[in-house]
Amino acid sequence: MSAQPEFAPVPPAAPAPAAAARLLTRIRADHRAERWQPAFERDWAKALEDSRQTYDLTPLHHVVRTWQNRLDTAPAVDAFTSGALDDEDGIDLDQVLGARR
Repeated sequence: MSAQPEFAPVPPAAPAPAAAARLLTRIRADHRAERWQPAFERDWAKALEDSRQTYDLTPLHHVVRTWQNRLDTAPAVDAFTSGALDDEDGIDLDQVLGARR
């Protein structure tokens, strides 16, 4: 019997080398640029420092994927919030998780 798993998950593909620059261009073109650009730059700087210390590009890839997802889903969030859709059937997170400390 082997202690190795039969299936090892495949890690996501690495973003393109210029992905961060393209993201910054998209962020600057967005109407939220005033708030999002400093947040992206802060996330990127922290990931860059982590990568320098560990010699691992994973933190940078994580920042790129996170911001790509944020920018890709922003139009749907805008449509939901501006469409006056009824969200009264939602459940308060405190009811699900209980009181947080």
